[in-house]
Amino acid sequence: MTAPAFGRFFLPGPTEVHPEVLSALARPMIPHRGKEMKDLLTRIADPLKQLFRTQRRVLVGTCSATGFMEMAVRSGVRHRALSLVGGSFGERFAAIVAATGREVIRLNVPPGKTVEPDMLRDALRRSEVDAVTLVHSETSTGALAPLEELAKVVREQDDVMLLVDAVTSLAGSPVETDAWGLDFVLTGSQKALALPPGLALGAASQRMLDRAKTIPERGAYLDVVAYDEAFAESQPTNTPALTFFFALDAQLKRIAAEGGVEARWRRHDAMRQTVERWVAGPGGRLGFSYLPVEGRRSWTVSCLNVPQGKNGRAIVQALGERGFVIGSGYGPLKESTIRIGHMGDHMPAGVSAVLAEVEAVLK
Repeated sequence: MTAPAFGRFFLPGPTEVHPEVLSALARPMIPHRGKEMKDLLTRIADPLKQLFRTQRRVLVGTCSATGFMEMAVRSGVRHRALSLVGGSFGERFAAIVAATGREVIRLNVPPGKTVEPDMLRDALRRSEVDAVTLVHSETSTGALAPLEELAKVVREQDDVMLLVDAVTSLAGSPVETDAWGLDFVLTGSQKALALPPGLALGAASQRMLDRAKTIPERGAYLDVVAYDEAFAESQPTNTPALTFFFALDAQLKRIAAEGGVEARWRRHDAMRQTVERWVAGPGGRLGFSYLPVEGRRSWTVSCLNVPQGKNGRAIVQALGERGFVIGSGYGPLKESTIRIGHMGDHMPAGVSAVLAEVEAVLK
C-alpha cells in the first residue's frame, strides 16, 4: 500500500501524522517495566512540562482523551459541577459528570458562541458547585473560549476545581497551565500533537491531587493519584501502548527542533489567519463565513458556514474525490458547515492549497 503525499489530510482529528513520526511506530518492543521504559519516561518528562507550560508532572495514559475527561470528573468533582456547554464536546463533558453519579448544571450557549466571564461569574454566584468543566477549543464549532479570563473567575470561588478539555488547543495555541491556575488540563495524542490516536495526556494541580485522595469512588484504571505516584517513579500505571510512546518521544524531539511550543503556536496562528484572509476574500465572495466571531476562533480548526443552497457533506465528498480530506459539520451542523483541521505538522501553504480546492469545487 502506497502512502499518500503528506499535506492532504485536514480532518479536525485524527490529524495527519508526519512520516518521521510514523517510522517511530516500527521500533521493536521493550519491557514496559524495564530500564528502557524508565529511561523513555524520564526523557520525555521535561519536554512534556514545557508543552503544558507547567512544573507539574504530565501524566500519559493509554486511552482516548475522553478517558482523561472521566479521570478529571472522578477525581475532581465531589458532588456537583457546572459544565460550560457550547457544542458537542462541552456536552460530552457534562454527560460524563452525570454518568459518574455527580449532579451537573449546564451553562449553555448557542453553537459557535462561548461562555464569557460575566456569564460564568453570575452562574457561580447562583449555583453551589465544587467544580467547573469547560472545553477550551470546541472541535464541533471551532470556537475558542477565553480560558485565561474564565480561570480568573473560577479562582474567585473557594475550593472550586477548574477541569479543562484542551484537546484541540494544547500544542496548537497558548495554554498556560500554571500561570492561569488550571487544576486539570487534558489533551489527546491525535490533535495538535499530530500523533496516532490512543494516548491521553494530562496535568493535575496539587489541590486536585489532594481532593482526589478524599474521593474513595474515583475508580482504579483512571485514578489520578495512582497515575501521579507511578509517573513520580518514571513508571507506567499499567501496560502502556509502547509504540505510541515511541512516537510521542519522536514528536517531542521534532517540536524542540521547530523552536519549542511557542514556535508551534505561531505556526498554528498563521494557519488560522490564512483561513481568515480567505473568508474575507475569495471564500467570502463564494458565500462562506465563520461560525464563531472574530476573537473567539480556534487556532487549530476552522468551522465555516457553507454558502446558501450548498451542502457541507457534499463539499466534503467532492474534496475527497480530489484527494483532500476535511471534516463535515458535527451533529446538528453536519450539513450547514464544514470544518478544516489546520493543526499538527501542517503549514500555512498547505492550508492555502486545501482552500484553493474548496474554491475549485464551488466554482
